[in-house]
Amino acid sequence: MLSYPSIEGSSKAPLGKPCIAFYKYDGSNLRFEWQRKGRQWMKYGTRTQLFNASTPTFGPAISVFHGTASEDMAAAIGDQVVTRVTKKYPSMERIIAFCEWFGPKSFAGIHTDEAKDMELRLIDVSLYKKGFMPPREFVKTFGSMRECAQVIYEGNLNRTFIDDVRKGVYPVWEGVVAKGEDFMVKIKTDAYFKKLNEVYGTAYRLYWE
Repeated sequence: MLSYPSIEGSSKAPLGKPCIAFYKYDGSNLRFEWQRKGRQWMKYGTRTQLFNASTPTFGPAISVFHGTASEDMAAAIGDQVVTRVTKKYPSMERIIAFCEWFGPKSFAGIHTDEAKDMELRLIDVSLYKKGFMPPREFVKTFGSMRECAQVIYEGNLNRTFIDDVRKGVYPVWEGVVAKGEDFMVKIKTDAYFKKLNEVYGTAYRLYWE
């Protein structure tokens, strides 16, 4: 099962290239794999291991993904992903949806929230033999979903934008992930840096860019 790639920090940003920057949710990266053979979502994983509905912390994400944790079926992320992908690619054999799992008290990948308070946001989709959807196609396909990652900025990736994210000009907490046709970089805020220092001291580097 494909894992989500590591994201470079802003020092690797290809300045001057066009990008779409998405809200970076402060949570854990989860992956969900759909297979045409079984016509259902077959596997669930964190970045490094598979899990099931009984797994602590991550198990409840399965019912949120399938909308069974809510009476609002619009929240069935899995159904929406399959419908939207197969409408464009009718013979698609496999889909991997990448989501961020977080709650009001989540911080740097640690979750102390009640399961009922946790949320999922769709951040990327990988298609069998096609790879990750380019950011513009991703927004066009999934941008109208309530559970899709919020677009914060669209334009050239430049030093002014990076500095503005750092200073809190944009309405984000941890930061943004800026994506182009051939790159992906994360830019975090000074406020998040300060919080990391308060909690982890010199070990903040493990959670920074």
